[in-house]
Amino acid sequence: MFNNVDMRFSGAHGVRRSRLAGSDLLSGVDAMVVSDLDNVRYLSGFTGSNAAVLVWSGAERDADRICTDGRYSTQVAEQSPDVEAHIARDCPAALIALVADRVPGARIAVEGHVLTVAAFEKLSQAAADRGVTLHPFVDAVEGLRIRKDDGEVELITSACGIGDDALAALVERGAIAPGRTERQVARDLEWAMFERGADAIAFETIVAAGAGSAIPHHRPTDAVLTDGDLVKIDFGAVVSGYHSDMTRTFVLGEPQEWQREIYDIVATAQQAGRDALAVGADLAGIDAAARAVITDAGYGDHYVHGLGHGVGLQIHEAPGIGAAASGTLPDGATVTVEPGIYLPGRGGVRIEDTLVVTDAGPRSLTTTHRALRAL
Repeated sequence: MFNNVDMRFSGAHGVRRSRLAGSDLLSGVDAMVVSDLDNVRYLSGFTGSNAAVLVWSGAERDADRICTDGRYSTQVAEQSPDVEAHIARDCPAALIALVADRVPGARIAVEGHVLTVAAFEKLSQAAADRGVTLHPFVDAVEGLRIRKDDGEVELITSACGIGDDALAALVERGAIAPGRTERQVARDLEWAMFERGADAIAFETIVAAGAGSAIPHHRPTDAVLTDGDLVKIDFGAVVSGYHSDMTRTFVLGEPQEWQREIYDIVATAQQAGRDALAVGADLAGIDAAARAVITDAGYGDHYVHGLGHGVGLQIHEAPGIGAAASGTLPDGATVTVEPGIYLPGRGGVRIEDTLVVTDAGPRSLTTTHRALRAL
């Protein structure tokens, strides 16, 4: 019945809950109530708009629960068959009550970065009334989501393939051409992704022509593409909740020397970033490998963002790859590499791919060729 049920995750949700239960973060608490909806989906497969998941950290593991309200009774049974459902409207409060009834005096972790101050205070008072205490944790589930399992990589690969095919179709039929508007190209590309099986677009498609291409997150307008323009296109598809992300920059007509120059520098920087992706690599060091290419070429002041980010249930998720990033890259991380040069009033270039990091090296999930292409 529900199109977003994916049997590639059969059994995976239970494994993820077990990983959360056994994580060091939960070693000092009895249970955790997860209320961020992306994290709920990750742990249970459920995609409704009101839900929370209870994960026990110790001997009570048989009492894991998913809570949602009565609107989703059928959906939760179908999407989350491996965990017992509890039906209530205020799910975090209901699950805290379940813990209090089972383990008097329990310590319960909650997602401190998800709850508002008012919501946390209200839940804390309700917990205190039942003799239990709440302890806010940050990014407990997000930390697990960095390392993608095989089913997740398969879905991201499918989303990337849809993007590759959709862009190729536009190029083949001459849809990126002088006389068309940025908005027309963006809508055509989005529809092409839907035609190829996308459930949604990953974010508002960026089509930026001419001087607009110098704006990193330019929103498409009715500006008309003109011969000689750089055209930067940043877009992605969603398949069963998982995102893709790719940027390609074209030139309309014969490239000018300055356009070739910055394109070649960005391409070299992107390759350096790709080459730096390795299990255990320092995140800031990966950024530095690509950034040095652009800085040494004299364009450091025109590269104004980090090198990349994680991609999964969200288009931007951990790990961030930038100059201020901390930590290292784990096996199974799916990340973007997207350096750019942006020259205000003239134009800009960004080249971006989504890659998965493995012990054998990085593997690109986006496959559209990266050489400068004149249309």
